[in-house]
Amino acid sequence: MSGPVLVTGAAGLIGTWLRGGLPERGWAVRSLDVVPIPDTRPGEEQVVADVTDLAAMVEATRGAAAVVHLAGLPTEDTWPAISHANIGGTYATLEAARRSGAERVVLASSNHAAGYAPRPAEGLLTEDDAGHRPDTYYGVSKATMEALGSLYADRYGMDVVCLRIGSAIPQPTTVRHLATWLSPTDTVALVDAALRAPSPGFAVVWGVSDNTRRWWDLTAAQALGYRSRDDAEVYAAAVIAAHGEPDPDDPVLTRVGGEFTTEAFDADRVEARQAQQSGREEP
Repeated sequence: MSGPVLVTGAAGLIGTWLRGGLPERGWAVRSLDVVPIPDTRPGEEQVVADVTDLAAMVEATRGAAAVVHLAGLPTEDTWPAISHANIGGTYATLEAARRSGAERVVLASSNHAAGYAPRPAEGLLTEDDAGHRPDTYYGVSKATMEALGSLYADRYGMDVVCLRIGSAIPQPTTVRHLATWLSPTDTVALVDAALRAPSPGFAVVWGVSDNTRRWWDLTAAQALGYRSRDDAEVYAAAVIAAHGEPDPDDPVLTRVGGEFTTEAFDADRVEARQAQQSGREEP
């Protein structure tokens, strides 16, 4: 592929990792966010635009070889906010890539697209076995993201790779993270593999490091060329000392979506909490 990789949501945590790591792997990066990025790297292009603005996205994707789509709300929110930013933003990204001739789109999906899928009693959970069991409106937006990706792959022949990202954080801080952690180094490696895999067509893969305690099968990701270097187990002693041994009946540890499947993430509770924080009165 020739041309830069457009990274949407480039000012966020994962976007920042990719802006540093992809150039080290030979990719030119064009960064897009709704806010200016103050610390652009040498040779990095920057675009300030709203990912839901189709005309702006068509212009931003012009000449790009591929798109890595990270932009959107990163957690549960109201349905109007989620549907506009996450679903509308995914549509605009895919449609802009199609119109501009970008050959590949890598979509930042989430384990929350299958949040209510139970942790397997034995073995590892594949993407197909988990299916779509979203745990929140946020999870619905990620399941819809995958469906839109499938449509654009089938109808327009685009290569679309959906990464069901786990806990992409600098290091594990909870017992659940010992299974679901995706390290910064492995995040870059996974996206690089999704960009380089020859003719992947449409693919959905788990985004997780090769953790000793992981629940998710990495076969599909490894088929793209992904090789994890990190394992959350190096943090296990400290995490368990801080939080105790895991409770086998805790839904946070028995469902793919973890805490997103608990009452704290019920849409009405989230909206009421946001109203309280913003000073609005509920009817």
